[in-house]
Amino acid sequence: MYEAGGDGRIYPVAPGLPPREALAGVRTRRVFAVCLDFFAVALLSAALWLALLVLSFGLSALLLPPLFPLVAFFYNGLTVSGWRRATPGMRAMDLEVRLANGAPTPFLNAAVQGVLFYVSWLFPPLLLVTFVTPDKRCLHDILADVIVLRRAD
Repeated sequence: MYEAGGDGRIYPVAPGLPPREALAGVRTRRVFAVCLDFFAVALLSAALWLALLVLSFGLSALLLPPLFPLVAFFYNGLTVSGWRRATPGMRAMDLEVRLANGAPTPFLNAAVQGVLFYVSWLFPPLLLVTFVTPDKRCLHDILADVIVLRRAD
């Protein structure tokens, strides 16, 4: 059995795979969720960069470029490991992230999944792994031992 959505509903499961309803439309929804989350991380990074620039009187301008990956790390880690199990973009697209065994995602797995996702942008063919896996997981999901599912309503 597999619980999805955190609301207590239980789906029957084939051994090793989540139910088909939990995977319906996941790829398309993930694309839109990524766009929303990228925009949110960019806004947070820009606001933090500007605040730190003003607070340091411009002296930290050369030290702040790695701010985006740092914000993305904590954004993904804190939101996915939180009680809603999804980033704001994923919540808007009705998705959630869990460990491959169905348990809630701890901070480290969530943050690593986010970092590996941004690293996979450097090698776009890696994103095609999702078309050959039966549970629609990308390579960064497999390495972080997580799965993205639709929320059960």
